[in-house]
Amino acid sequence: MEELVADVVVIGAGPAGQKAAIQAAKLGKKVIVIEKLVDPGGSCLFSGTIPSKTIREAIIDLTRFNERSFADVSVQVSEVTVPSLGHRLNKVIEEERTIIARQFKKNNIRMINGTARFENAKILLVVDNNDKLLYQIKSKAFMIATGSRPRNPTNVPFDDEVILDSTRLLKVTKVPKTAIVLGGGIIGSEYASFFAPLGTEVTVIDKKDHILPMLDAEIGIHLQTALTDIGLTFMGNKEPEIIERHGDKAYVKFKDGTSLEADVLLYALGRMANIEDLQLENTGIAANDKGYVPVNDLFQTVVPTIYAVGDVIGGPCLASTSMEQGRLASLHACGVETHRFPAVFPVGIYTIPEISCCGYTEEELRALGYHYEVGRAYYYEIARSHMVGSNTGMFKILFHAETLEILGVHIVGRSATELIHIGQVAMSFRARINYFIDQVFNYPTFAEGYRIAALNGFNKIKIRNNIV
Repeated sequence: MEELVADVVVIGAGPAGQKAAIQAAKLGKKVIVIEKLVDPGGSCLFSGTIPSKTIREAIIDLTRFNERSFADVSVQVSEVTVPSLGHRLNKVIEEERTIIARQFKKNNIRMINGTARFENAKILLVVDNNDKLLYQIKSKAFMIATGSRPRNPTNVPFDDEVILDSTRLLKVTKVPKTAIVLGGGIIGSEYASFFAPLGTEVTVIDKKDHILPMLDAEIGIHLQTALTDIGLTFMGNKEPEIIERHGDKAYVKFKDGTSLEADVLLYALGRMANIEDLQLENTGIAANDKGYVPVNDLFQTVVPTIYAVGDVIGGPCLASTSMEQGRLASLHACGVETHRFPAVFPVGIYTIPEISCCGYTEEELRALGYHYEVGRAYYYEIARSHMVGSNTGMFKILFHAETLEILGVHIVGRSATELIHIGQVAMSFRARINYFIDQVFNYPTFAEGYRIAALNGFNKIKIRNNIV
C-alpha cells in the first residue's frame, strides 16, 4: 500500500470530475483523480451522452433523414448497419478519450485506477478489483463525482440481446424490426427516436399521458406528433407488470391486462447514483430518500470538506450542468470566492427532432399565477427550413404580459440545442420580448424564429391594449 497526500481528491472522471480536477489544478493545487475505468470520461463518454449523440448524428447522416422532404431523395434504410454506426462511435470516443487524457497530463493531474472508499472523513482508500488495498490518500478536500447508472430492478431479466438498458443497448449487433421502450423520459425518447428513422416499429410506453411530461406540454405534444409521423407509436397511462424473455422476443404484460412483444425492449425507467462502494457511513454522510447525496448551494455535504457534484446529487443530471457544478465546487474547495449555480440554464434533449428549453414552462407560470403571453414561430414559416428539409418544429417564447420580460424559451426542431443559447443570454440580462423585435437577424437562418415569435406574441399585447 502506498500513502499519498493531495490538496483535492476527485472520485470519478466524468464531466463533473474532470472540470473539478482541472479547475483545482489551474489554481496550483495537487490533484488526484480516482476512476474505476482504465481511461477518464465516465459513463458520459463510454455509455451515455457521447455514444447516444454520436449514434444520433450517424443515423441522421446515413439515412439522409433531413433530406426526406425532397422528392428526389432515395433513402436506403436497410443499408444502415450497426457496424457502420459503431465505426463512427468508436472514432469519436477515441478522439474524446485522447483529449481528456491530454488535459489531465497538461495540468499534472494524477489519475489512479481503482475503487474509492472512505476510511473516515479525512482518509480515502483505493482498492483494486480483487479488493486489494492499493493506496491510502489524505486530502484537504474530497469531491464525489461518481455519476449514475440505469436503475435495473431485480425482477427484470436483463441480458445483452433482447432486454436492455441504455448501456446494454450499445452492444446490440443488428437493427431490430420491432422495439418496446419503457419510459417516455429523456433517455427513452431519445433512443426511441433513433430507432424510428431506421425503419424499426417503435412503441413507447409511459405511465403519463404524453411523452416527456417534464417539458412544456405543448412542446412535448409537438414532438410526439413529429415522432408519430416517422412511425413511432406512443401508449400513455400504462405501467408494466411482468417483463419476460420468450425465446428471442421481449414480452411485457401491463397492469391493465394488455401485453406486447418485440425484438428488443429498452428499460428506461430512471437512474440511480453510484455510491454503494464509497462507504459513506464512515464519514457521517447519508443518502436522501431518493438515493442521492444531499448537498448545500455550494455543493458541500454535511461534512464541509467533502463535496458532491453531477448525477450523484440528483437533477438536472446533464453533462453541461455537471461540468459547472464541478468547477464551482472546486473553486470553493480551494478557497476562491465563487457564485451560486445559475438559475437560468438550458436543457437539451437530443431526440429527432431535438428539443431545448430555458426558463419557465407555461404550466409553471399558470401555477404561479403569472400574467403572461406566448409568442410562437413555426419552422414552416422560416425560409431556412425549406432549404434544408426541416419543416417540423417551433419556437415558443413566454413573456410577462405587462413588463414584457422573457420568462421562458422553448424550441423543438433542427438545431434547437444550438439556438437556445440566444434565448438563454437574453434571459440572463432580463431582456424584454421587444429586444428580439428590434434586432436584425441574418436571413435565411433558423435564428430569425426568435423575431417571428416575438412579433407574434407582442402583436397579441398590442391588439389587447389597442396599441397602434
